[in-house]
Amino acid sequence: MKQIIECVPNFSEGVDLNIIDQITRSIQTVEGVTLLDVDPGKATNRTVVTLVGEPEAVIEGAFRGIQKAAELIDMSKHSGEHPRMGATDVCPLIPVANISMEETAAFAKKLAKRVGEELNIPVYLYEEAQPNKKRSNLSVIRSGEYEGIANKIGQAEWKPDFGPAKFNAASGNTAIGARDFLIAYNINLNSTSTRIANRIAFDVREAGRVQREGNPYSGKVVKDANGEDVRVPGSLKHVKAIGWFIEEYNVAQISMNLTNYKETPIHVAFDEVCERARDRGTRVTGSELVGLMPLKAMLDAGNYFLEKQGVSKGMSESEIIHIAIKSMGLDELAEFDPQKKIVEYALQNESDARLVNMKVNEFVDTTASDQPAPGGGSVAALCGALGAALCAMDGNLSANKRGWEDKTEFFSDLAVQAQALKQDLLGLVDEDTAAFNKIMDAFAMPNDSEEAKKERSAAIESASQYATETPYRTMQKAYACVPILKEMVEKGNPNCLSDAAVGLICIKTAVRGAYFNVRINAGGLKDRVFADQMVTNAKALLSRNHAEIDAILVQVEASFG
Repeated sequence: MKQIIECVPNFSEGVDLNIIDQITRSIQTVEGVTLLDVDPGKATNRTVVTLVGEPEAVIEGAFRGIQKAAELIDMSKHSGEHPRMGATDVCPLIPVANISMEETAAFAKKLAKRVGEELNIPVYLYEEAQPNKKRSNLSVIRSGEYEGIANKIGQAEWKPDFGPAKFNAASGNTAIGARDFLIAYNINLNSTSTRIANRIAFDVREAGRVQREGNPYSGKVVKDANGEDVRVPGSLKHVKAIGWFIEEYNVAQISMNLTNYKETPIHVAFDEVCERARDRGTRVTGSELVGLMPLKAMLDAGNYFLEKQGVSKGMSESEIIHIAIKSMGLDELAEFDPQKKIVEYALQNESDARLVNMKVNEFVDTTASDQPAPGGGSVAALCGALGAALCAMDGNLSANKRGWEDKTEFFSDLAVQAQALKQDLLGLVDEDTAAFNKIMDAFAMPNDSEEAKKERSAAIESASQYATETPYRTMQKAYACVPILKEMVEKGNPNCLSDAAVGLICIKTAVRGAYFNVRINAGGLKDRVFADQMVTNAKALLSRNHAEIDAILVQVEASFG
């Protein structure tokens, strides 16, 4: 399994598209790097770039981007709303798949060392890559910004981790680190006042504001026994925030970094700012995502707002995401394209979902062609997905039925379960065809030597086992819909009874169809212990499925009199 990391360098240029293009093109020269997003901001004069791939490729791409930025950006001429200290202001690495934070931090140090030594740029490690926790916080490292570097860099406690301890007027300093996924998120106000935006930012950010005597904004700062400023913490943990004015849109914003979106989700931050804005006589009009965010964060937000509305949460992913976008006004300033702004969608390979992304008539025509795939296994999985979809529909119509408000949560939970099974079964539509193609690829391997024959035979056996397991998983996922459909028949909206019955028939077809694929694929296996066990399990599951569905269909028939 490949190790995957994400890198989000922030370059101090957001206006000159030619410079931005040269930087991103230098990154794209590295094989194995995928550029997910380029997000320039005119008012901040800053571009956030997102790239992913295996670690060595990513740090090579990041190095080339930093190198090109140092060639093209002169920090002595730079100004912008966002705090900054270098041509490449900050360059974090984030673990995505099959890699630990410790390993990611090691790659950050490797990149920092190379940038310092080869480009002569002073580099500070931060967050998880920085062993000295007194200087691991980015805002502390960046305090004084570019204009304060000349004095700061000569202090012993601020000697760079890599590179010369000398002010580089053109490139400035760079911070390179490792951190968990950070959501960069701006909330828009119906105001142009930076003062109000800052006050709201101080209300909510974890660091809060310094405590003052008398006037909370201009009074004397309160000190503790050690002479340190006493701070009044803000209401949101793991949130950094400042207020600024965006001339491009003529609005004030609260600009936030959510450093732990699992503990302080984006929807919680949004609602809290809405409340604080109302307290200060203003209101939130929308928001803006800078870069990308995880799918879970969007789904959690959509489900949160659906729950607040008192309606079923058993919607499709696309519907839940749409609710999140509209509830937080993520499309107020610019189009919000989930395919480009959600990490998992941006990373997905279109070929992995080729079949389910087809139009209905295209899928049917492809199945009807003279090609062996898609075949019965994919069609069986599709039947299961349709059965699960009808199950979800029944759940939603029952949850939202007038007068059944006391049952909303019960049926909403069932619809959510059905939606998850639907997604799994849709995935199996393409996976079954992919499993068949693996067998064909194995048969196409060289067969011209004893060693080649052994490798070919092993590959055929492995692919055939996979092709046997895949339809069995279709059986399992489809069968999991049966108890949910039983609840719908016995307790659901009576107007949906026929829909539930059709759903049961789809599931029955899916399980029997997938069963035959298990049988035919198991027949050619050399490992008869594995094959016999798969067939035994499939027969038992087929029997349970049919007996339970037939009993429920008798109930359906009886209900019609």
